Amino acid sequence: MKNRDHAVVSRPEWLAARKAHLQKEKEFTHLRDELSRSRRELPWEKVEKEYVFETLQGKKKLAELFGGRSQLFVYHFMLGPGWKEGCPSCSMVSDHFDGMLPHLANRDVTLVVSSRAPLAEIETFRKRMGWRFPWVSSFGSEFNSDFQVSFRKEDAEAGQVIYNYQTQGFPSEEAPGASVFYRNEAGDVFHTYSAYARGLDMLLGVYNVLDMVPKGRDEDGLEFTMSWVRHHDKYEKTAVLAVS
Repeated sequence: MKNRDHAVVSRPEWLAARKAHLQKEKEFTHLRDELSRSRRELPWEKVEKEYVFETLQGKKKLAELFGGRSQLFVYHFMLGPGWKEGCPSCSMVSDHFDGMLPHLANRDVTLVVSSRAPLAEIETFRKRMGWRFPWVSSFGSEFNSDFQVSFRKEDAEAGQVIYNYQTQGFPSEEAPGASVFYRNEAGDVFHTYSAYARGLDMLLGVYNVLDMVPKGRDEDGLEFTMSWVRHHDKYEKTAVLAVS
């Protein structure tokens, strides 16, 4: 029996297929654990340059963004100077952050979002989105270019930017990414990890849910994979679950 060209079987047949797939899921989980362990064993590089950011509490150096913790996770949000609004895909990622903050803090991690737009422009968009997480401006520093998330327009068009550890073209002067830092007791800061492109998938709880449902991400045939994504205040009202 088929339902929309999908097999429909008895309960015993379903259980047999599910248990067989469970073994693959367990293999993936063990591989993911090993990959995470290997990631933590990567060498570090000491951050020698003094980056200064604009924050709601005034100017702060990178070491001051840790907030007294030893680990700092920075999400590079695509919001350039003069942009009317932030990137929709980065916005979907950021919709996940507020709920993470107390849990990460309890595990010695500070999460900060950074963009190259001036702080006033960041604040306008942050308030529109209703977010509470700390969001700083790297405007005027080399932070974005050094961590390969901002490019000169002519270089991007000429295919001469380094993104995701390879030289390529890029459709924007800003790109998404995440960078991780560690601060020791002496106050030295080390860059431990950065990820870009599909390496950011793990931040998207939305995608993790979509991967479990029958239609999956349902992105085949779209102009590009995330072209369906909107700012959360731009979806049709009928597509938003009303919470009473």
